[in-house]
Amino acid sequence: MSAVVSATDVRRSRVRLFIVTMLFLVTTVNYADRATLSIAGPALSKELHLDPVAMGWIFSAFGWSYVVAQVPGGWLLDRYGSRLVYAFSIIVWSLFTMMQGWVGFFSAGTAIIVLFALRLLVGVAEAPSFPANARIVAAWFPGNERGTASAFFNSGQYFATVIFAPLMGWIAHDYGWRYVFFVMGGLGVIMGLAWIKTVFGPKEHPSINEAEFDYIKEGGALVDLDAPRDERAPDSGPKWDHIRQLLSNRMMLGVYLGQYCINTLTYFFLTWFPVYLVKERGLSILQAGFVATLPALCGFIGGVLGGVISDAILRKTGSLTMARKIPIVGGMLLSMSIIACNYVDGQALVVSFMALAFFGKGIGALGWAVVSDTSPKEAGGVSGGLFNSFGNLSSITTPIVIGYIVAATGSFNGALVFVGINALVAAVAYLVVVGKIERVVLKRSS
Repeated sequence: MSAVVSATDVRRSRVRLFIVTMLFLVTTVNYADRATLSIAGPALSKELHLDPVAMGWIFSAFGWSYVVAQVPGGWLLDRYGSRLVYAFSIIVWSLFTMMQGWVGFFSAGTAIIVLFALRLLVGVAEAPSFPANARIVAAWFPGNERGTASAFFNSGQYFATVIFAPLMGWIAHDYGWRYVFFVMGGLGVIMGLAWIKTVFGPKEHPSINEAEFDYIKEGGALVDLDAPRDERAPDSGPKWDHIRQLLSNRMMLGVYLGQYCINTLTYFFLTWFPVYLVKERGLSILQAGFVATLPALCGFIGGVLGGVISDAILRKTGSLTMARKIPIVGGMLLSMSIIACNYVDGQALVVSFMALAFFGKGIGALGWAVVSDTSPKEAGGVSGGLFNSFGNLSSITTPIVIGYIVAATGSFNGALVFVGINALVAAVAYLVVVGKIERVVLKRSS
């Protein structure tokens, strides 16, 4: 028997599973920090005498700067790599989150201005996070695992509510809304320090073995994405023409539209959902924190399941287009069940329909997998930044539109219809506009 052991016989390390777990944990903290204001909102708005329109504008502050900073954030990722830019992002947004706890020490008018400004700064600091997630998945995972990996880190947005909504509700109830910001900001700083100590690219990670490296590279992982700059081609890196080409690509425009509509559901949940439970359904803020966990848990399960289903379809059919579109379209149609909450009175039925809607939203939330599949390798950060810019325009429009609807009608019925219609438009965008899903190849400018 030959003593020579082939590379395929060597047991592969599993470092990529640790990497995606870190992405999941960071995303969980990321979304928990975004949701701090929604949990603290009822008590904060009462103390500062804010009406629904004013709260809508404050909820939207994060979105204004987050959208504007997406492409610059993506450029930084392409220029300096995901590891360092992401670590800096985590620590800075966490410090700004912590500082929001001090706004109550100002007079009401000044407090509103300072709170709006701090939410703007959180948005700027968080801008590189999801483009970095997509770049890291593209670098660490072969194509047939990318849907599951992307769905897993993206499901952190639901897990954040499962874990932190009850915690933040309890903190707000027992210690006051200020401590919600103090605790969550401190946790984020710790996460940022852990990130810089443990996360590296495939070529630099001390724990990856040759068998795993070869496996992910042969499966289409972009292992050179974050190589040291002296190892890259001299003309590599983002260029303005890359943005023009991406914006003229019909497939990408359809994906951008779909993500805008999908994120409308996300930002309803992150901003107005606890307020809906308190104002429309009569729950206390402590009860709302716990009730919100069931839809969030269903969203988390749907999110992981959507990635598994997508990769299973890809392995069975070999069609990336079918593998991504079937869960997205089906999930969005299921999300329209949120409208049924307008026609039931019992709290259990309301929570059940919300849970079903967010289960569907979780299944359909595969946009970041599509970004990892389609982004040109020389502009992955910029591509992710554009995708997130369009997607997070809904972080501006959703809280403002819902604020005006609630102020004008005195109820959330119209708001839930607005959210449900966005789910339908997302499904149509993927069915009609996107077409074949494939990696974009950029033309070299002369």
